[in-house]
Amino acid sequence: MAGLLRNIIAFILGLPAYGRLAPNGTTTARFLVTPFDVGMKVLKSDKYLQLVEPAQLDYLLQVGRLFGILRSGARFVNVGQTVRFFRPIRVFSMVRIETRIAYADEKCAFFASTLYVHGERAAEVLVKMKYKKRGLTVDPRSLLHVHFDAAPPPSVLKWDAALAAL
Repeated sequence: MAGLLRNIIAFILGLPAYGRLAPNGTTTARFLVTPFDVGMKVLKSDKYLQLVEPAQLDYLLQVGRLFGILRSGARFVNVGQTVRFFRPIRVFSMVRIETRIAYADEKCAFFASTLYVHGERAAEVLVKMKYKKRGLTVDPRSLLHVHFDAAPPPSVLKWDAALAAL
């Protein structure tokens, strides 16, 4: 329930900033870690991913692509995600999440989010996302209006290789 509420709050707060950034920009969102997010006193590992979801929603709002994607009939599906932990995040901490697209090809977009607490990096989350329309994969570059001339960054290559090995 806390995740849904956080998504609704992110949507409401993100609307005034709709379309203010270019799709290759980095967005910043802030969220409070509540008692619903923690085990005894620190953020549970699966909750890192729940914090990143509203940050992705905020990204799509700030770059002005959310309503265009929805109008096109496309839906997004998380194919996989990975978290790299640096330090624990305690209850009632204010978390700043910087989100950007690390890479996109004809099949997937890779969202990179970095979580900060008190100005220090606490975690990095990489989400591999597909866009589907009537069961078919849609090129995310056309939906997100991004293009990457260079090869994928090393973090994306390593993670994709690890997923392929599973």
